[in-house]
Amino acid sequence: MVNTTIKTTKSQEVFAAAQNLMPGGVSSPVRAFKSVGGQPIVFDRVKGAYIWDIDGNQYIDYVGTWGPAICGHAHPEVIAALHEALEKGTSFGAPSVLENVLAEMVIDAVPSIEMVRFVNSGTEACMGVLRLMRAFTKRDKIIKFEGCYHGHADTFLVKAGSGVATLGLPDSPGVPKAATSTTLTAPFNDLESVKALFEENRDEIAGVILEPVVGNAGFIAPDAGFLEGLRELTHEHGALLVFDEVMTGFRIAYGGAQEKFGVTPDLTTLGKVIGGGLPVGAYGGRRDIMSMVAPAGPVYQAGTLSGNPLAMTAGIKTLELLQKPGTYDYLERITKKLADGLLQIAKETGHAACGGQISAMFGLFFTSGPVHNYEDAKKSDTAKFGRFHRGMLERGIYLAPSQFEAGFTSFAHTEEDIEQTLAVARDVMSSL
Repeated sequence: MVNTTIKTTKSQEVFAAAQNLMPGGVSSPVRAFKSVGGQPIVFDRVKGAYIWDIDGNQYIDYVGTWGPAICGHAHPEVIAALHEALEKGTSFGAPSVLENVLAEMVIDAVPSIEMVRFVNSGTEACMGVLRLMRAFTKRDKIIKFEGCYHGHADTFLVKAGSGVATLGLPDSPGVPKAATSTTLTAPFNDLESVKALFEENRDEIAGVILEPVVGNAGFIAPDAGFLEGLRELTHEHGALLVFDEVMTGFRIAYGGAQEKFGVTPDLTTLGKVIGGGLPVGAYGGRRDIMSMVAPAGPVYQAGTLSGNPLAMTAGIKTLELLQKPGTYDYLERITKKLADGLLQIAKETGHAACGGQISAMFGLFFTSGPVHNYEDAKKSDTAKFGRFHRGMLERGIYLAPSQFEAGFTSFAHTEEDIEQTLAVARDVMSSL
């Protein structure tokens, strides 16, 4: 059972002190609760589907360290593997067999990947794949979609959703115009706008990059035929198709969105789940493209902590756990129960809402919808979401502190956790 009365005196004291030490008191903007009001709780420990703050309060967690904790926090088998790896050292800065093992697992699982390069974050993976797609095609322009977030590199901070949307910043100061002059944007789920961009920029577009299921403008699924249409368009125009599966990889299916929807891109970025909770990123794809990456080819990219043995160990064990029979069936069942339940409660309590889920990823918008893209998502009642978030938090349910973030479940969540969450949601929505 979780608490129903939450007192966060210690969290408030620590966060107040943090604001004098770090910009906004946090190391990543959305953690500051700017879009939902109130102050963030300060974590003390995590285990399974639960988190505890420094005041001793327990919460059911639907953030899962923003996606990696698909097995639940601090899974005993992952922790045991990490203890063993720690005895051998925390960083090598040199090749290890662990890289081979995880690389083989990723290549076997993800349809588009024939070779892979490990890095340290999703941002770094997207930076690497951007340079590579330009080098391979000898073109400079790229197409991204409004509300899709591909890390905080200059080129991608154009209508980038997520933390940028949460803070109400359309772009970021400090990004020179030259850095985004080759970035073209289109609405998600709008093939006609992509066709128009290709027509207007013939033989200039290196490729298209997107989250195949958007998680950084809230949860937005692709319309039927959208991903297939992008695959056809990029083929037709000699451009590359890149799926940013940092969020969806190994989460909505073992082989990611490309397995789920049967559309194979040329390149893929990964992160989160493949590090089992440790800092990690990766990009991979066709062998002829990846062979351009140094030292095999001329496209330079490097990193001291890339292929870190601890991240590789946690990733290997996490992927082993995900291969157990029935894992994704269970994730689909409990997440559907949660998502459908939230929508039903919203309807019964008189709130306009829409949303959905795919496997262990879900979302809820306070708007009648449907939500096909970022512009649709922005019609949501963010003030109401803020009240909903605060009400859930005060009753022991931890949701992403932004209307523009997807939620995540894990196979550590129980049916009872879902039922309790829905009971709390009914109470909160009845009082909004």
